[in-house]
Amino acid sequence: MLDIYLTDEVGKVQKTNEFIKGCWVNLVNPNIEEIERLSSNLNIPIDFIKDALDDEERSRIEKEDNNILMIVDFPYITHDEVGFPIYETIPIGIAITNNCFITISLKDTPILSDFINNKIKEFYTFKRTRFALQLLYMISTYYLRYLKQINKKTNEIEKELHQSMKNKELYAFLALEKSLVYFTTSLKANKVVLEKLMRLNHLKLYEEDRELLDDVMIENTQAIEMADTYSSILSGMMDAFASVISNNLNMVMKFLTSITIILSLPTMVASFYGMNVAVPFQHYRHAFWITILFAVILSSGTAFIFWKKKFF
Repeated sequence: MLDIYLTDEVGKVQKTNEFIKGCWVNLVNPNIEEIERLSSNLNIPIDFIKDALDDEERSRIEKEDNNILMIVDFPYITHDEVGFPIYETIPIGIAITNNCFITISLKDTPILSDFINNKIKEFYTFKRTRFALQLLYMISTYYLRYLKQINKKTNEIEKELHQSMKNKELYAFLALEKSLVYFTTSLKANKVVLEKLMRLNHLKLYEEDRELLDDVMIENTQAIEMADTYSSILSGMMDAFASVISNNLNMVMKFLTSITIILSLPTMVASFYGMNVAVPFQHYRHAFWITILFAVILSSGTAFIFWKKKFF
């Protein structure tokens, strides 16, 4: 899908069909024809486009002639077969030419939808440097938003685990821990790009742009710290619940063993008096009840001892 947008004098985004100077070209999971059309009309290297469409591409910034390419990771949400949210990351390419601003990605994202739907203040497609910084800022903001959702989901699963201790909750914890690893890795890679952007002169930065870049760095650093903190908490919770489950299993086994011992005593007494040999009280008319009483005393005494020892 290839869409072209242009802002008017008041900053309202409008869709157009032509590559106009100052336009924004949004390329989402394009086909070969769209890639070739973009490359030929805007005279940008085709590798810029293909690199951004590689879901394993690392975050980086490079400059070729007058064309600049930034690749950073942005977060997105998918769902598994039971509807549980899965948080992952995927690269987005930001290409800046003399005439146009280009975004390239494999998946559509609500981050770009905010720009299209005029939700971003002071957004103009022809202010290419500021557009790039605004986009980077929104990406960092979405990381923070999804991290808060992960933390909220972690608290919900923790409450469920206190009650059920089922494997489903443990698998959910593993999925969230995997998401945090993705976020941490991508955020640290994005930070390297931002540091290079601040250090190198690939983009012409005005004073207000430098302030915005500082804000992006702060948001990205905060997201890294949050991801590290939540990951540490989640790992500790996983270890704690694993210990709790193991302890619960030990308690169940101890209880079943105690019950087995208590129930085996009457069986043992009955076995002795069921042998074909002379036994005490065999000619006494109340021998049966004496045997039962003896078995009950043994079982009750053993049960009392186990109860005092807190075996159950």
